[in-house]
Amino acid sequence: MSDLPPILRLGKNADVPVALYGARANRLSKLRSLGLPVPLAFGLSIPTVNAIATGQMPDKKALLEQFGKRAIVSVRSSPGQRAWGGPGTMLNVGLNDETHAQLRHRLGDAAANVLYCRFVQDFSVHVAKLDAEAFDGLSDAACGQPESLAAALAIYQAEMDEPFPQDPVLQLGHVLRSMARAWSGTTARILRQARGAPVDAGLGLIVQRMAIGLGSGESGAGVVQFVKPSTGESAVRGRYLPKGQGLDAMRAGQVASYIATDKRGTSLETTSPKTVAELRKFAEIARMGCHDVLRFEFTIEDGKTWLLDAAPANRSPRAAVQIAVDLALDGAISRKSALLRVEPQNLQQLLHPQIDPDAKAPIFVRGLAASPGAATGRIVFSAMAAQASAAREEACIMVRQETSPEDIRGMHVAKGVLTQRGGMNSHAALIARGHGLPCVVGASDITLNFKEKTMTAADGQVFIEGDIITVDGTNGVAMSGEVAMVRPDLTGAFATLMDWAREFCDIGIRANADTASDARMARSFGVDGIGLCRTEHMFFEEDRLTVMREMIFADDEADRRAALDRLLPMQRGDFVELFEIMQGLPVTIRLFDPPLHEFLPHSREAMQELAEAMDLPVSQVTARAEDLTEFNPMLGMRGVRLGILMPEIYDMQARAIFEATVLASQNGAPVVPEIMIPLVSAAREVELVKARLDAVAREVQREAGVDFTYRMGVMVETPRAALRSGELAANSAFLSFGTNDLTQMTYGLSRDDAGRFMSTYVNLGVFPEDPFHTLDLEGVGELLLLATERGRAANPDVVLSVCGEHGGDPTSIGFCRAAGFDYVSCSPFRVPIAYLAAAQSAVRGTNKQTEDLVVT
Repeated sequence: MSDLPPILRLGKNADVPVALYGARANRLSKLRSLGLPVPLAFGLSIPTVNAIATGQMPDKKALLEQFGKRAIVSVRSSPGQRAWGGPGTMLNVGLNDETHAQLRHRLGDAAANVLYCRFVQDFSVHVAKLDAEAFDGLSDAACGQPESLAAALAIYQAEMDEPFPQDPVLQLGHVLRSMARAWSGTTARILRQARGAPVDAGLGLIVQRMAIGLGSGESGAGVVQFVKPSTGESAVRGRYLPKGQGLDAMRAGQVASYIATDKRGTSLETTSPKTVAELRKFAEIARMGCHDVLRFEFTIEDGKTWLLDAAPANRSPRAAVQIAVDLALDGAISRKSALLRVEPQNLQQLLHPQIDPDAKAPIFVRGLAASPGAATGRIVFSAMAAQASAAREEACIMVRQETSPEDIRGMHVAKGVLTQRGGMNSHAALIARGHGLPCVVGASDITLNFKEKTMTAADGQVFIEGDIITVDGTNGVAMSGEVAMVRPDLTGAFATLMDWAREFCDIGIRANADTASDARMARSFGVDGIGLCRTEHMFFEEDRLTVMREMIFADDEADRRAALDRLLPMQRGDFVELFEIMQGLPVTIRLFDPPLHEFLPHSREAMQELAEAMDLPVSQVTARAEDLTEFNPMLGMRGVRLGILMPEIYDMQARAIFEATVLASQNGAPVVPEIMIPLVSAAREVELVKARLDAVAREVQREAGVDFTYRMGVMVETPRAALRSGELAANSAFLSFGTNDLTQMTYGLSRDDAGRFMSTYVNLGVFPEDPFHTLDLEGVGELLLLATERGRAANPDVVLSVCGEHGGDPTSIGFCRAAGFDYVSCSPFRVPIAYLAAAQSAVRGTNKQTEDLVVT
């Protein structure tokens, strides 16, 4: 690139380097090279603009001479990416008393006066940095009068102590310097870095011949694109202002015409159908030649159409999928390129209902966007009320301070969740994401009164149980009443993109599925199996929870086994259904994991109800709850520890799994269940559990008269388990890394509490990202690599996977590919995201940071 000039005539080279001249210069050069009517333009390179900011100006006179005598030009910014922003376009540079007189002869006094007056104002405010209020009252209508132009020139002279500059070369120099310095300012730098720009992001500038947009024939300016922004379908969208310039048609309050014929008002197609036909033709040429659908800024000058600027057409995530697929099907881009055009995380907006962009949404509270999608329903304040609402076939939104395991039954039937407290990794957020339930957490501005069953917003608006609200988990807001929505569509372009993603994906994608509905959803997305079935979630149904609590209150092992015997057929039925849904695909079942106290109520009122239901004194219920209380229950009696100290729990689950294996194998391919032991820290724990599993398997085989096999593995969630993975792998068919808990224990950080300060930590650069959202490559990632090396050294055939929330994170998936993992597992609604992220990683090749870490 070093042989390219500091000032480049656009269009001579079709492929102008974005890194040197910016994205806008690249696009305009392509359009000119395609023969489209783009006015003559020159691109100033990023190093040239950097030099201008420090006072080193290029030959401005030579540049202006390229446009001919008395030329009027515009100056546009050209950053590396449109999203980074940049100084606004300066129009009509070169206008002075002499050119104004010529324009008066050509266009008439009023039009010429408006152009000159507007330029004086824009130059004064944006270049000379005068106060905009000084020009109050000088509207476009007023500027048509000679006295208004004289007033504008007089204001400039009074404020600057010198006449308005008449030398076009001097004007251009001032404009270039102003725009270059605006880019290098502190505020601009902070803003663009917030939009993802690197610290050293540079700015190119474009000097372009003006198409005035005024004349005796059809003249004006507008903006147009030929796809619908919300869907990507073919449609005409834009506005046109006769006798306008630049983006006048899009200014607030401006009465502009539509582009295509529209019953709502006047249109360009009515007054000049030839122009609209030309714009369609130009758009298709640009679509194939620039390999994207573009949005044009255009000007019509005496019937001649000019394309002044182009940018990627506005598009929603749904539209981005449609556009990418259509481009690939039409041969404008490859299927690989189509995959790279869609941001994986944005697929969430296609998988769930979303608020209609055109809907009027009366927002009453903002919180954290914990789980995407939107839902409308009547307010309920408890799980019991949610179940009652479901029984009446009424949609409901569950509103809680924060949720706990006893709320799961309500969450299963609610259409959405709103909590006053909690962060992105809170109980409500995790459960909602797993079940595809719209959820807003941390809505701290609401006040809840559960006794009165009311919710009060910050503005004093009071909602009672039964009122209708809408939650938008995509944007983290809640709205009063019912709001129009866009329904998900998983056919058409989405299905095609997913087919392509599966074709290029080179790592297994499984789903975390706890219920039959989860499994069916996962199967519909084409998963390679179930990577995590959390059996404890099966015990929160009303009838099972009662039996579970009886087991907890049992006095001895015999009574516990009696209660568990009643749970056995329920658990067996669950597993039979999962095996049948996933017929021919692996199903990994995690044995019971949480501490027992999660199955007990927490409030005094709820304990009273439990005591009455179980015919026990309240004191006994309270005492048992206190017995189970731990200082840090997530590091206490749970997982394999509970299974070893109360082996009857795992015995029941093993029998349920093996009996389901026999039943499900009768009508299809033999089922080979995968049983996972949670929270392992020592090899001896695996040996003890495996011995009991083997014993139960032999019993079931003898009773059924049928042979079957199963695979046993370990869920690696503690740093010690990762370090001792060689020992664990020796007796395991697989190691599945539960990165949620592994991250907690590696950092010594509760994911439920991290939301209180995580954003501050990320903003201060303590952590590059929230480690519960994106895998910490340097810390937790190093543990995974160490475990991978030691595990495969001890057992080359051991299967490795990640089954935490990170299994659906694109960066984490790239790491897993590079590290040689066999599969990742995530919630069903994140499966499409995982497929696309894995396909993109395969298409791009290994991420450099990940590759360096893996090699090291």
